[in-house]
Amino acid sequence: MAGLGIKTIEDAKAIVNERSIDNVKIGFFDSDGIMRGKYMSRSKFFSSLDKGFAFCDVVLGWDSNDELYDNVKYTGWHTGYPDAPMRIIPDSARELSFEENTLLFLAEFTHEAEKICPRGTLRRVLQRADDMGLKAFGSCEFEFFVFNEDSQSIRDKGYRNLENITPGSFGYSMLRTSVYADYYEELLAMAVEMDFPIEGLHTETGPGVLEAALAFCDVLGAADKAALFKTYTKIMSMKRGWMATFMAKYSPDWPGQSGHIHLSLQKKDGGSAFYDDSKPDNMSDQMRWFIGGQQALMPEFLAMVACTVNSYTRLIPGFWAPTEASWGVENRTCALRAIIGSPNSQRVEYRIAAADINPYIALSAALGSGLWGIENKIEPDAGIVGTAYNQKFPAKRQLPRTLMEAAVRLKRSKPARDMFGDEFVDHYSATREWEEREFRKAITDWEMQRYFEII
Repeated sequence: MAGLGIKTIEDAKAIVNERSIDNVKIGFFDSDGIMRGKYMSRSKFFSSLDKGFAFCDVVLGWDSNDELYDNVKYTGWHTGYPDAPMRIIPDSARELSFEENTLLFLAEFTHEAEKICPRGTLRRVLQRADDMGLKAFGSCEFEFFVFNEDSQSIRDKGYRNLENITPGSFGYSMLRTSVYADYYEELLAMAVEMDFPIEGLHTETGPGVLEAALAFCDVLGAADKAALFKTYTKIMSMKRGWMATFMAKYSPDWPGQSGHIHLSLQKKDGGSAFYDDSKPDNMSDQMRWFIGGQQALMPEFLAMVACTVNSYTRLIPGFWAPTEASWGVENRTCALRAIIGSPNSQRVEYRIAAADINPYIALSAALGSGLWGIENKIEPDAGIVGTAYNQKFPAKRQLPRTLMEAAVRLKRSKPARDMFGDEFVDHYSATREWEEREFRKAITDWEMQRYFEII
């Protein structure tokens, strides 16, 4: 529940009336994790709370550049891009920073559109957990580079020779966090005000790169918070004349930017489903099977996590990113890191994810594969001791190397169709195939430099 304490439709109406708000902001997240939305008048907002509202379904039929997909069934020229029904989520209400005299409410698609809606997909996975007598908790942590640039300057420069806010590596630097304390404090304060509190914030290794770990909560709330964090960190930075990027890898010279996911399960009685002090490393059978499912399905579900063409430039040896479906106890070279602790802290870190994730879809993949593992009592491989980069893995642990390959694996995955539904799998895999086809139209700088003169 958001910090405003709003639970019901009547609560939402009351606070809007009390604050004399004329126009409310309504937002939701599309298949790429981009926040879309609009202002809604008070009367329209009240009506929408009671009866729902409609939004043009083109937002489920275009990409991050507003280019129309030509390969999806749900919507397109063949359907005429009609409106799709949506509902407002009263307990998602947020204060808005930056002196905006309004509130933000999240929305999600309903009816047929719910089958491909990212938030709706995650809710179906959570219902599966509930049916198993389990409740999922989690959080995301993001690395992001910040630049002394604006939307126009990056275009004028052709996205080259961009100026980071600070030079050098400076991982965990108290020097940088002290000199630029106003930025860090503004970010921390905004996160509290907008109910996506940051548990830890520090510099990472690289020029102008930060890492923020968001606070643990129920998984649906964790997805909301992660998606809002990414959007409003960009907004806050741009209002300062800076820009933040959550690309998986923006430069060949620096490690990629992670978006690691932490997950744990509780039983209905509140006890940990992952902790058993009679087992090695205190890992319960359910935690071991959870890891087994995540490991087994990672190659099939990868498109839901490594969701852009750029994602695959990060998954190379030696750059703090996993390269195979591996796991280990407290091992950061692996795709899955079992974190051993108390009943309250024992969890799994899903390290394959980068900062470019759509939190709803990536959490659906990470959690859904683990639940599948519990359902089917999937045993993981022996945990990796030492570096995973020097290990040889069987073919079933190899990850797709391109977005197209990953999309095809997802489309053919029976567990994916069982967990997420045919409509989601068909729609989402088609959007990822589109993304790579668009990329293949591009002529890169590397190709020009390598081939223009000599070939």
